[in-house]
Amino acid sequence: MYLLTTDGTGGMAMMLVYVVVIGVAMYFLAIRPQKKEQKRLNAMLSELAVGDSVVTTGGFYGVVIDITDEDVIVEFGSNKNCRIPMRKAAIAEVEKPETE
Repeated sequence: MYLLTTDGTGGMAMMLVYVVVIGVAMYFLAIRPQKKEQKRLNAMLSELAVGDSVVTTGGFYGVVIDITDEDVIVEFGSNKNCRIPMRKAAIAEVEKPETE
């Protein structure tokens, strides 16, 4: 009543099938969604412009006042003296200003 052959090649083949199935499942459950989110984040940061409202990864709300290649200067609150340079990677969300 053994499902595997006695020489062990059937067991080795089944183990290989299990490893492939687990690898495919890991790709679709972990790697693919992470790559998709990274693409979305890169697209959002590439469209960043002066005047956009942003939320940082720390939860601070501000307005972009200057952009360089890797950094942005964000103005926080109504105090015009609170300008902080930060990395683009520290921006979690971007909201474009509405034009009417």
